Amino acid sequence: MEYREVGKTGKHASMIGLGCEHLDGKPYEQVKETIDAALEYGVNIMDVFMPGTQVRENIAKAIGNRRDQVMLQGHIGSTNVNMQYDISRDLPVVKQYFEELLRIFGYIDFGMMFFIDSEQDYKNVFETDFVAYVERLKQQGDIRHIGFSSHNPETAIKVIDTGVPEMMMFSINPAFDMLSSKASIFDCLDHGFDARAFNGIDPRRAELYKLCTQKQVGITVMKTFGGGKLLSPEHTPYSKPMTSAQCIHYALSRPAVASVLTGCKTRAELHDTMSYLSAAEADKDYSWIFNEVHSAFEGNCVYCGHCQPCPSEIDIAAVNKYLDIARLDKKAVPPSIRSHYQSLLHSGDECIACGSCEERCPFGVPVIENMMEAEILLGKRAQ
Repeated sequence: MEYREVGKTGKHASMIGLGCEHLDGKPYEQVKETIDAALEYGVNIMDVFMPGTQVRENIAKAIGNRRDQVMLQGHIGSTNVNMQYDISRDLPVVKQYFEELLRIFGYIDFGMMFFIDSEQDYKNVFETDFVAYVERLKQQGDIRHIGFSSHNPETAIKVIDTGVPEMMMFSINPAFDMLSSKASIFDCLDHGFDARAFNGIDPRRAELYKLCTQKQVGITVMKTFGGGKLLSPEHTPYSKPMTSAQCIHYALSRPAVASVLTGCKTRAELHDTMSYLSAAEADKDYSWIFNEVHSAFEGNCVYCGHCQPCPSEIDIAAVNKYLDIARLDKKAVPPSIRSHYQSLLHSGDECIACGSCEERCPFGVPVIENMMEAEILLGKRAQ
């Protein structure tokens, strides 16, 4: 297992985590088997959004005295009124369910403001006492870091711009990324994807990922497989299904992503997911999906890694990621981005302009120019 920084929290998360939603309603023995398997693989981050008491208690019991080995995402505003999961911003109700979560787990590592997708969601959180309650939870040490969950890039950008969250949980897969930011991903999950709507990476989604890197807001990923549709021969929007390894690799290649939280409910499912860790690079390659809408990606790096190997051993995709962030505001490049670039073992100034990367790139990215620009914007001489 590899571990990645979660934004500026100082925490490092396993790049594959566990989304516990599918453990809801399962017997304790199955919950324990799955949790045990996750910990054996080195998973150290789990999401517990479900407000039901039994599933929370089963997970806590299964973790047992290993609580310090696990970072939990617990959601503030996720409720279970009359046996029906729902969203609430009513503080007495919100407190009832979140304080029960604290009773069961002791503390929550990432306190997630639940499901901020619309303008009204935003107002109900940031124009009420809801956000003050969340900030008090952090001050008291009940939560260690403030996060939020969202499926909408427009709203997520607005939340990040408040400066309150340190991380977010966001739905990421290539099909979602190719949809307009105005589209409802839930319509796609219910009714399927229409590939005719794909027109390259949506600019607002691309902006969101870059903004997260710029602001050092870490991302954990949900809906990696698009509700299973990307893996299905019947429902895939592409010419063939993607594999789970390709979906995971795509999400992990997005800027600011720390961990992909996959929903597994058995040891066997977890084992299948963790096969990603030993998969060959060819088996993780997702670039073929872009070839199906090729013109939309011409000249733009999608971080697929086809340019490798570089004779100077430059991580070309990483340099391009940092360059994309720097281009957001060339006059005010975040120090963190410059620091990440300069910590690379091999940087753009080592490019020998051999052109082998450009010959291999499926999308005509001007790699040599990018390496030169990255050094100008991010190298030590730029300081």
